[in-house]
Amino acid sequence: MALNAISNYAANVAHRNLQASDAAATSSLAKLSSGSRVVSAKDDAASMAIGSRLNSQVQGLRQASVNAGQGVSMLQVADGAMARINDVLVRMKTLSVQAGSGQLSNTERGMLNTEYQLLLAEVNRIAASTEFNGNQLVNGSLTTAGAGLNTSGAFATADGISGITGHGLTTTTAATDNYTLSYSSGNATFTLTDGTNSYSGAIASTVLAANGTMLTGAGVKLLPTGTNTGDLVLSLNTAFQSQTTVAPGAANGLHFSGSSSATFSFKVGTGTDVTKDVISVAIDGISGANLGINGTDITTMTTSDMASDLLGNAIDILNTSRAAVGAYQNRLEFAAANISSAVENTEAARSNLLDLDIASEMTTFTSKQILVQAGVAMLAQANQMPQDLLKLFQ
Repeated sequence: MALNAISNYAANVAHRNLQASDAAATSSLAKLSSGSRVVSAKDDAASMAIGSRLNSQVQGLRQASVNAGQGVSMLQVADGAMARINDVLVRMKTLSVQAGSGQLSNTERGMLNTEYQLLLAEVNRIAASTEFNGNQLVNGSLTTAGAGLNTSGAFATADGISGITGHGLTTTTAATDNYTLSYSSGNATFTLTDGTNSYSGAIASTVLAANGTMLTGAGVKLLPTGTNTGDLVLSLNTAFQSQTTVAPGAANGLHFSGSSSATFSFKVGTGTDVTKDVISVAIDGISGANLGINGTDITTMTTSDMASDLLGNAIDILNTSRAAVGAYQNRLEFAAANISSAVENTEAARSNLLDLDIASEMTTFTSKQILVQAGVAMLAQANQMPQDLLKLFQ
């Protein structure tokens, strides 16, 4: 190649290669300092897009794990309340058995009844005061009571039903808010229906007087039939006789809205699919009305025996509700364990796409450094070549 003084081809080539080596070294240095193989989209557009999506899933799953943990904590609060109420019911059962024995006078039973009523009040207090982050858990607050039959709403004392408490009902539309209650004296069974869903339960012989009248404070638990869920507890009184039918018209029927059980939905996934990403939990109310023991007393042998039977039923109802809480706890704990595994595997997939192999990149960086140093030296030599032309003029 001819030597000339106007252009220095060798210097231009050396400069271009030096620029390329410097850019490569700078890129390698950026990767090493960030720890990421893909610093910008130009490094690997597909990997950056996939990795970003995986990262969002990882962050969402980590929050889902927190949600599941808080759900377990909430259920532990409810379970603790149920455990204390179980202790109270056992004590009330003991008092009712003691009061039902013949060696006591009514005066002494009155003394026992004082403690009994205070314990009943404590059951209702615990149910009403148990909450988590301001949300009531076990108060079972949905009840119906008030006006007389066929007047303006629910049944009153004159109809023999002092209150109805629902568990897990979801009747939010006008078409299903109207319930009709009927009673069959042939098998002493109550049935509550809205035309689609129905709940039924037979009255125990122990709460029926000889003339068919319900004993004061008696309770009947109505269980669902078919595929619907939830249950109800009827609080009865002595005014109710052995009638064939008690069925107000739709306009004056029992009116339920919402759900009496505490229902929570925990997001345990990153999507919105209720079958895959949400776990719904329903906690039954455990107040005296829910357990069917409101209005009971142990002032006489008869009422003591009745209270003893109702308390046995109440303990069964409570333990059923508590078992459900334990089942929900186990499910949430398994969900949390699965989330942890999913986070690990998703993070590993993201890491394979985006994380930098530091050893390999350090080797590359060292190579680029050598090329930069060599490029600087060669550019200096190329710039020196025009000086040789001056010797021709000497």
